[in-house]
Amino acid sequence: MNKINTTQTYLFKIREYLALIRQALAGGDQDYTSLRLGKAIFLLAVPMVLEMIMESIFAIADIFFVSKLGYDAIAAVGLTESMMTIVYAIAVGFSAGTTALVSRRIGEKNPEAAAKAAGQSIIAGLSISLILAIPGIFYSYELLRIMGASHELASINHGYTQIMFAGNAVIMMLFIINAAFRSAGDAALSMRVLLVANGINIILDPILIFGFGPIPAMGIEGAAIATNIGRGLAVAFQFYILFRGKMRIKLLIGHLLPDPAIMITLVKLSIGGILQNLIATASWVVMVRIISVFGSAAVAGYTIGIRIIIFSLLPSWGLSNAASTLVGQNLGAGQPDRAQRAAWITGFSNMTLLGLISIVFMAFPGFFVRMFINDTEVIKAGITCLQIVSSGFLFYAFGMVMTQSLNGAGDTYTPTLLNFICFWLIEMPLAYFLAMKAGFGTNGVYYAIVIAESTLTLLGIYIFSRGKWKLKKV
Repeated sequence: MNKINTTQTYLFKIREYLALIRQALAGGDQDYTSLRLGKAIFLLAVPMVLEMIMESIFAIADIFFVSKLGYDAIAAVGLTESMMTIVYAIAVGFSAGTTALVSRRIGEKNPEAAAKAAGQSIIAGLSISLILAIPGIFYSYELLRIMGASHELASINHGYTQIMFAGNAVIMMLFIINAAFRSAGDAALSMRVLLVANGINIILDPILIFGFGPIPAMGIEGAAIATNIGRGLAVAFQFYILFRGKMRIKLLIGHLLPDPAIMITLVKLSIGGILQNLIATASWVVMVRIISVFGSAAVAGYTIGIRIIIFSLLPSWGLSNAASTLVGQNLGAGQPDRAQRAAWITGFSNMTLLGLISIVFMAFPGFFVRMFINDTEVIKAGITCLQIVSSGFLFYAFGMVMTQSLNGAGDTYTPTLLNFICFWLIEMPLAYFLAMKAGFGTNGVYYAIVIAESTLTLLGIYIFSRGKWKLKKV
């Protein structure tokens, strides 16, 4: 009898979790400032995790099809993506500003002000993207040459760079509008938008790259066109949802007229987010430069290891974004203690998730590295990278949540300062010293990454626990 009751209890729990997952994917009109915190985190995190995975699929799909065109085409995509990090940094920065403003207004039960904040973010993003498009359109060949491309590579493939920069507005809009959806609590919408974009991109990539029926083969330029069409149609879907007016945020034409006061606040918040990403990106570039001294196998192993790690961190970023939204909304609702509890609960949940992933990576690193390559030397380098860097996952998990919680509260400058201290003043000098002077080789770089990320987490916990972010006005 007890076994039957236990089985029934387990089945009930499973059905309960499945119902929650369906609810999270379907979305709905939930008040996240009053909902039980565990449920609120779950409903926000599930679609946010899937959204992060969808975003990564863009790069995977493009490089999968472009790889059939040869090494020069792959190199052109890689060099272009390196240059477009500035676009992504600005887009993510404006997303942080948008999240802080919109979530706070939603928490205050002021959807009109939330819509206006979203409108200001949109026009700011469009203005910046126009400026960024100009050099890419007119100087794509020169930009590739500056990045180290040969004359032949740049002359044949610069069309890809030109098209990607010309369409950078769709990247900006995807990030900013999805941030508005997430901050309003409509995380399932963000996921659906990227599902649409990815589906179109995956269908169009092989058609436009290799040709199909009357459609001529466009080569590498076809990949850029497919990506822009996919993202462009997704942005059109976003605007349709915004102006349709049936969700939490209803956009009107008047919301797209510049409002100096909101715009100044938005830019101040966004600059911190932009700098956070630029500082972190620059530190990874330096890490690669140090590792390159030890040969191409070391670089290949590092590249594969870090790609595996970044992909495994995507669910954690989803959870961190959920914390950001909850902190902003609860501060807007005048519930700072609930905002703090939301961050702590999400932080420990994230530690559990990444802790389990860390155990798998440390126990079976070779399985994952061999999925990418068969070279013995590269596999050995990748295993070392994966084992050492993943040993710090517990710290990374909590650090992500602390950083995003501060961003959600509107304090984007504290995480920027922490990034500068931990990545530029600690990680880069320490990596150079351990690798080049102390004799640890590439392991020294990996140790430096773990030490810097762990320091960032400890400082983030200390600053967050002091609670000054609760007084931040946005």
